[in-house]
Amino acid sequence: MAISFDKALGVHPHTMLIRSQRAELLASNIANADTPGYKAKDIDFGQAFKAAKSSQQSGNSMVRTNENHLSGGSKLTGGVELFRNPNQTDTGDGNSVDVQVERNLYVQNSLEYQASLRFLSGKFKGLKKAIGSQGQG
Repeated sequence: MAISFDKALGVHPHTMLIRSQRAELLASNIANADTPGYKAKDIDFGQAFKAAKSSQQSGNSMVRTNENHLSGGSKLTGGVELFRNPNQTDTGDGNSVDVQVERNLYVQNSLEYQASLRFLSGKFKGLKKAIGSQGQG
């Protein structure tokens, strides 16, 4: 009997991918807090989740330069990156980054990533236990 990892692991691999990409965006926002004209970006989780699930079902594709290279992909596409509406008035340089907001969002995203990692770890422990009991029976 084959194990369906999609059913066994649930949504957690998708959420971890989205959270890691969101962490990159939030870190980029923080790094560009003093860059004139920089606009803060974020990820629409709902759209990103739908894109991750559909790319998993249709398969990811990458351009390979050699036929011996592995095919795959993990970057989300499809308009999930959005510009954030600024909470503060324009400071004159056109930058829309509020460092306090970005830091808070980064911490929240990190906690959500850790939660998905714990759930996924529990799923793997359960699969390992099920496989171990199959081999002994």
